[in-house]
Amino acid sequence: MYIPRMKTHHPRHRRMNNDTLVSGWMLTHAVSAILRRIRLDHDHDIPYLAGYSHDGKTIYIDRHLPHSFVYRGKRVGVDRFLVLHEAVEKSLLDSLGLHYQHAHQIALRAEEAAVRAAGVGWTEYDRFMQQFIKEVGDENLTKLPHDLDIKPYRDEHDRQLLVRMQRAIHRKQRN
Repeated sequence: MYIPRMKTHHPRHRRMNNDTLVSGWMLTHAVSAILRRIRLDHDHDIPYLAGYSHDGKTIYIDRHLPHSFVYRGKRVGVDRFLVLHEAVEKSLLDSLGLHYQHAHQIALRAEEAAVRAAGVGWTEYDRFMQQFIKEVGDENLTKLPHDLDIKPYRDEHDRQLLVRMQRAIHRKQRN
């Protein structure tokens, strides 16, 4: 699609190569638009920190992940970055039929751009997230959502995790 060059731009836009606008402000608004369209759930155990429902209308963030971390003396919320990642990934899987690993890499780049646009260092953000991925991966899965899309876990070929997840979902459905 051709998008004509804008003659005026928001003061927070930064021109690159004279034909592209890079805007942290616009990215923040895009994430807000996604948040208005989905339901965010923090009440479940979610392997690898975040996931989504089969229909993509709910994004799950693991109940043990703190909502924020401190970066250079300021508290930074992490939900919006994970929501962006999961929404982009799910859209690419469903709309374009990409393989999970490809969709994940694109979503990770979008997440990184949003983190940097918020003035947060990617290395520090990623370090914070990595410590909880290990904790979550080691816990018992006792509270999985019944509609969690397990395609990403299948595509990662983590059979042991997939079996544990399916058992937990089936236990919940019987109770």
